Amino acid sequence: MPFGIEDAISAGLQIVNKFIPDPNQRAEAETALRSSLQGWDAQQTQVNANEAQSSSIFVSGWRPAIGWVGALGLAYQYLLRPIAVGAGWHDLPTLDQSLMELVTAMLGMAGLRTYEKTLGVHAK
Repeated sequence: MPFGIEDAISAGLQIVNKFIPDPNQRAEAETALRSSLQGWDAQQTQVNANEAQSSSIFVSGWRPAIGWVGALGLAYQYLLRPIAVGAGWHDLPTLDQSLMELVTAMLGMAGLRTYEKTLGVHAK
């Protein structure tokens, strides 16, 4: 299950309920927390939309660039390097697991976005 803004609000409300015993103050704190987190989410969504619409490749292209770097790194590590080592080039460098972790995280986020779209959450 994806961790979204409602999950963050729920976690924050648990903390508020634990430390603010007065029901009136707690209701005010809950309203402020919800408003703050929803505002942050809306602002981040707007930043993402603005970046995607930019004509500058340095603004709109940084996310795809990271994806291409990850894809090229994986192609080297799991396709080109084994072929080259098999052909006798034994002194080629090996990439560590950090690249795999980065690409997995990126694909996970893309998967979460796809999951949101199938639920219709993206339209809300």
